[in-house]
Amino acid sequence: MADELVLFWHRKDLRIRDNLGLVAARDRTPKVIGVFCLDPGILDGDDIAPARVTYMIGSLSELQESYQSAGSELLVLKGDPKKAIPKLASKLGATAVYWNRDVEPYARQRDHDVAAALKEKDIERCTQFWDQLMNDPDTIQTGGGDPYRVYTPFWRNWIKHEKQPPVEALSNVTGLSSHEKTLANDAGNIELPTAKDLGYEWENDLLLAPGEKAALAQLETFCDDDRAVAEYDEQRDFPAIPGTSTLSAALKFGTLGIRTVWAAASDVYSRARSDETRENIRTWQQELCWREFYQSVMYFFPELAEGPYREPLKDFPWDNNEALFEAWCEGRTGYPIVDAAMRQLNTTGWMHNRCRMIVASFLTKDLIIDWRWGEKYFLQKLYDGDLSSNNGGWQWSASSGMDPKPLRIFNPASQAKKYDPEAEYIREWVPEIRHLDTKLLISGEIPDKALEGTGYPKRVVEHKAQQAIFKERYKNQKG
Repeated sequence: MADELVLFWHRKDLRIRDNLGLVAARDRTPKVIGVFCLDPGILDGDDIAPARVTYMIGSLSELQESYQSAGSELLVLKGDPKKAIPKLASKLGATAVYWNRDVEPYARQRDHDVAAALKEKDIERCTQFWDQLMNDPDTIQTGGGDPYRVYTPFWRNWIKHEKQPPVEALSNVTGLSSHEKTLANDAGNIELPTAKDLGYEWENDLLLAPGEKAALAQLETFCDDDRAVAEYDEQRDFPAIPGTSTLSAALKFGTLGIRTVWAAASDVYSRARSDETRENIRTWQQELCWREFYQSVMYFFPELAEGPYREPLKDFPWDNNEALFEAWCEGRTGYPIVDAAMRQLNTTGWMHNRCRMIVASFLTKDLIIDWRWGEKYFLQKLYDGDLSSNNGGWQWSASSGMDPKPLRIFNPASQAKKYDPEAEYIREWVPEIRHLDTKLLISGEIPDKALEGTGYPKRVVEHKAQQAIFKERYKNQKG
């Protein structure tokens, strides 16, 4: 119907290209109006990173410009979506509200409540779009119809399923009339606030600039750089080397469609001239699948958002020493590779993935602190912080998650020797001791005399002793 007005509710899909729900709305009517709701239920939480809010606001600003270029507008609301979305839809006389599905427990309950409120106003809601995933979670299951709990069989099944190509960008749409704009304002439409307006300040640069254009440009750069994509498996674990795609925030906020990313990965794979190159690209594809595995796990096991999957960790006797936790947060543990990673996080709002595993293992296995403390701190700092991936990574590191070989303990010195052999990463982020010998920086066994005048702390714990304590407690918990 040409005169039908449909709202499209953006959440983790801050783009007009390759957006399944948005295309479906446009197929129904040219009068598609975008809306984003600043939800206090999320923004007022104690696990929100200023860097992440900054990225979100920047992406929304560009999304408003994209809507204007296409002929429509993106409205901004602030308040409980259960009230704000139905109120706006009713005020504008919308016949339907479209949105893409989410796996997170809070989002699923919120969406259920919004749908119920719309139904009371006789407004249709259309939510059957798994835009943030390549495959519907219900289609990737075991032969017995159960969800996967282990990544490798999930990958083997997932890769066999057909992958949908990117869908077209929103175009040739119609916006609101002057009268309808007044109605929208009456219903709560506001000017897009800054992150500072919302109480969040972030002065540093972000690893990836906000918005769809920057995400698309970074994808193109990564795929066109023969070394980056062709040597991904070899380079991705070295924090001193820019060997990853750096698209995590774009995928978290959906400034880049996952089908667009997969199409790019498939294209470079098809053009690869050697088995070695194809193996490197395949590793990148497997990392994209890890993202979907963690989202599938959160979808089928929402209780993971609150606690451990494995029984031995459900009442584990953590030490939870607050002074040690503070030292970990500040990057002052006396372990250079750990401290370098935490300082990178605090300064940039991002941490290299190898380092995320190193510091998570250190917090849980060396400091013997509940992994949920670290999980929350990451969400308070990461500009790409995502519940599913963050939770999955922390549970993997803490030996509490879905891992066939759960008891892993990283030795900080061994990790530094393997992945930062020249201590380049350590020297960048722990400058007060950059003058020391490389072997000392990697091992972390720095004599007291060498630390004099540097301000760098002595080790807060001894790795060998602490891992023995953790192993014994883990053994006792298993019974």
